[in-house]
Amino acid sequence: MNRRNFVKYGLGSAAALSLARPNEVFSQIQTGTRLAGKKFKLKYAPAIGEFKAHAGNDPLAQIQFAADEGFSAMFDNGIMNRPVPQQEAIAGDIAKRGMTLGPFVLYADFGKESFVTRDKEIRDMLLKKMGDGIETMKRTNIKMALVVPGRYDESLAWDYQTANVVDNLRFCMDACAPAGLVIVLEPLNPKNHPGLFLTKIPQAYEICKAVHSPSCKIVDDLYHQQITEGNLIPNIDAAWDEIAAFHLGDNPGRNEPTTGEINYRNIFKHLHEKGYQGVLCMEHGQSRPGKEGERAVIDAYRQCDNY
Repeated sequence: MNRRNFVKYGLGSAAALSLARPNEVFSQIQTGTRLAGKKFKLKYAPAIGEFKAHAGNDPLAQIQFAADEGFSAMFDNGIMNRPVPQQEAIAGDIAKRGMTLGPFVLYADFGKESFVTRDKEIRDMLLKKMGDGIETMKRTNIKMALVVPGRYDESLAWDYQTANVVDNLRFCMDACAPAGLVIVLEPLNPKNHPGLFLTKIPQAYEICKAVHSPSCKIVDDLYHQQITEGNLIPNIDAAWDEIAAFHLGDNPGRNEPTTGEINYRNIFKHLHEKGYQGVLCMEHGQSRPGKEGERAVIDAYRQCDNY
């Protein structure tokens, strides 16, 4: 999967644009009139690396570019693998700008049966992972870490596997909850990732209810869930009290909103009306390369943010 200067705007035209209907906003975007610098209503979070064509390879320059374009959040799945000084520099720059960093990946081994087992070595490994995640949280102030519970076991009844996942997560909570780290479970679609245990929002909801900890929640990846089950807004509502973050990407293609079948404008409006204050990680590619493609990503979020 492919994992994306500004024009100052006069007060009169900004006021006119704020009253424009969505199609008018899209028309103005298409003709080059932009809302650069106007803060988005929700915390859409570009990935570090998403705006390299505009900002270059320096993560701090990319953060500045995103902030100048009106984004109030960023995310970096692989921040745990960065050198500690770079982690601290990214976190410091984010804090200085009043921005938010979205969840990082703590554990996502797609090739191993892990959480579904009762294996002591697996549990010891998970405890070490939780400790590493807590240290990353302390350095970066990122309060959420993403976990994919691994593969299912074809030789073990499904209900036993579910019970094992719950038990292993409760064990992880003994370390994470006192430290203030929230684990967010990500269901992934079986078309792109066959063989994984966790695939659906209702399944993740059932597990979170059984774990019964404020430190065990869901990240709802709308790209994956559109493929697996659809019914996106009703599932958001049904699982609302256990959802802590979102991942974004249109389907088909896993590119920016407006390139596929998901009505992201309606979803963003719904989340805004529900009072969602969390991060929405832009975990997708771009439909076009280079600066043109990066600008298309920003324009798509401007269009979908206009409700």
